[in-house]
Amino acid sequence: MPAERVSGIPFGLGFTKPHNYWEVVRTAWQNKRNPLFTWRILRDGVCDGCALGTTGMRDFTMKGIHLCTVRLNLLPLNTMGPLDTRILEDVKRLRSVSSRDLRALGRLPYPMLRRRGDPGFHRISWDEAFGIAARRIRTAPPDRIAFFITSRGMTNESYYVANKVARFLGTNHIDNSSRPCHSPSTTGLKDTIGVAASTCSYTDWIGSDLIVFFGSDVPNNQPVTTKYLYYAKKQGTKIAVVNPMREPGLERYWVPSVPDSALFGTRFADAFFPVHTGGDIAFIHGVLKHMIEKGWVRDTFVADHTTGFEALRESIEHEPWEELERQSGLRRQAMFDFAEMYARARTAVFVWSMGITHHRFGVDNVKAIVNLGLAGGIVGRAKCGLMPIRGHSGVQGGSEMGANPKDFGLGFPVNDQNAARFEGIWGFRPPTAHGMTAVGMVDAAHAGGLDVLYMAGGNFLETLPEPDYVREALARLPLRIHQDIVLTSAMLVDPAYAVLLFPAQTRYEQRGGGTQTSTERRVYFSPQIPGRRIGEARAEWEIFMQLGERVRPEAAHLIHFEDGAAIRAEIAKAVPTYDGIQDLRAKGDAFQYGGSRLCEGGIFPTPDGRARFTVVSLPDLDIPEGRFLLSTRRGKQFNSMIQEDVDPLLGARRRDVLIAREDAEALNLREGDEVQLSNELGSYRGRLRLAPIRPRNVQIYWPEGNVLIRRGIVDPACEMPDYNALVHIEPVPASGMRP
Repeated sequence: MPAERVSGIPFGLGFTKPHNYWEVVRTAWQNKRNPLFTWRILRDGVCDGCALGTTGMRDFTMKGIHLCTVRLNLLPLNTMGPLDTRILEDVKRLRSVSSRDLRALGRLPYPMLRRRGDPGFHRISWDEAFGIAARRIRTAPPDRIAFFITSRGMTNESYYVANKVARFLGTNHIDNSSRPCHSPSTTGLKDTIGVAASTCSYTDWIGSDLIVFFGSDVPNNQPVTTKYLYYAKKQGTKIAVVNPMREPGLERYWVPSVPDSALFGTRFADAFFPVHTGGDIAFIHGVLKHMIEKGWVRDTFVADHTTGFEALRESIEHEPWEELERQSGLRRQAMFDFAEMYARARTAVFVWSMGITHHRFGVDNVKAIVNLGLAGGIVGRAKCGLMPIRGHSGVQGGSEMGANPKDFGLGFPVNDQNAARFEGIWGFRPPTAHGMTAVGMVDAAHAGGLDVLYMAGGNFLETLPEPDYVREALARLPLRIHQDIVLTSAMLVDPAYAVLLFPAQTRYEQRGGGTQTSTERRVYFSPQIPGRRIGEARAEWEIFMQLGERVRPEAAHLIHFEDGAAIRAEIAKAVPTYDGIQDLRAKGDAFQYGGSRLCEGGIFPTPDGRARFTVVSLPDLDIPEGRFLLSTRRGKQFNSMIQEDVDPLLGARRRDVLIAREDAEALNLREGDEVQLSNELGSYRGRLRLAPIRPRNVQIYWPEGNVLIRRGIVDPACEMPDYNALVHIEPVPASGMRP
């Protein structure tokens, strides 16, 4: 049997793995009431799952069908019917319903209102809904109004209009869901190489000598990438993984769209480097230290295209190997091995995700990866690059469209000069003080510092640390506006004055279609899909616009758009990097801003045209005796939307506590034992499951694990929450076990 095959047993029978063909059958059954509408979405729409990007079922990376379980599992949100609004007349009985079951009740069909003291919601007209919201917004100082825009299904047009309306109302308090995802990547890349996006394309994976995954589990979150990896392996690509968990999907996978792999599986990773959670900087410094000692740094590239290397060299040379070993969790030989693997590669692509960014030092993690990439000269060349891989279809475009507190749009930070520029485009001057991030909004709400919080999608109760604190904050807001397609648990929090529900259309229902931006900076047009519509739901951008017009009717013409084409025309003027978006109007239309690679030839968009090495300090990662370093992971879910109880790649259940065998033995515990994890914040009860994880590290599933994650611990450069914690693990006596 060829070495790259996993097993001679067809279809991986007997292995723990996703059952992709069953997912197709189940999806067909779940969408049986609207088969033609479902088929049109798949055939013509741009995927609303991860940010790989498609047009219909094709992509720009390779020939063949592009279809994955992430997209299939999201389909019912787009095809389901309306919920029965009588269910909302008393929300008390809904509070015990899981978020998954709340979504399954159906789409929001009408505007709804709940006032303080009401048992539930009642239907109102759009005119009433806008009237209630407009009156409250008019009486509130602009710095007491905030907007949060999620990423699932959100189009660039909706992000842009939300940005413009927020500034029209006088506030820069607008943020999007890249905050708890890749804000450290955006900050770290911008500071070092002058761009805040992937420098390469997915086609660069195929034929690269080396692909390294730092804190990223693409088979779970972006499963179509396994097809890219299959063909990369066929061309001789080596794959290395730097991660506390030996992720089984990166070890081996059965790619359903490749017959040979679907039958016999494919081995992917050539080497695993199981660092401590947060031990990436120490590991990278060890690699760089060895490269410097061996003369493996690409000196010509460093001299011709970068600055700051000597300061980094001096800093690393003073770091003792013993400290690098302690913090990384690995012997120095592992760092030697990685350094040699990297030095032998003529080309390499570095890919990272939440395992890198979800730390109080997430920006430093990203800068350390950039340092390693620059030392090897892997920016601006074919089959090379730095890729912060995105997990949501709309998240790349969110900040680039200006839906963030520090930028009016890509390349235009909030300041007086850029405010004057946008005044020339918009006809009104936006405010110039930096706004609040999502984290700051919750803190302000808790302290009584906000009057209105407008949330388009998202659920802070599930995505931010300390859910009890978040619930208190939401309950103190005089007016909450939830714009969404389905019910969420956050909508059920009792109002201080009132809660409004605005029913939104999906991207496929949006009048005139819309666009999204993928991880590789490709902007796709997704056409309006003909088919049934839900009640009085409206396009997201139209709701933002119409509310703004209601608040300031005398200036309504300044924010009015006739259709999506008019929005795209203005985006091209406001954000010149997106020039070309105005020409997108039909299925298949797309362009890649910046071309296939950024920083081509080592020319960087910085003041001096050079990339910057950064001196990065080692974080203090001491794990006290008797405690474990906890991190959170994703299973069968999309963002915080849990889809199944069992993780198909690990076989673990949602309440399992993943621990190394030697740690379990040291605690005199066995697999299946009921345990309690606790710290100064709270406790979490689960069942022990042995896993291939670095000793002294444990993992539980997110968002359930947020009860142990302390709020207020953030990266100072971007306010990314730290989703890690130190915990004690104790057995639960048999009498306290769940049935």
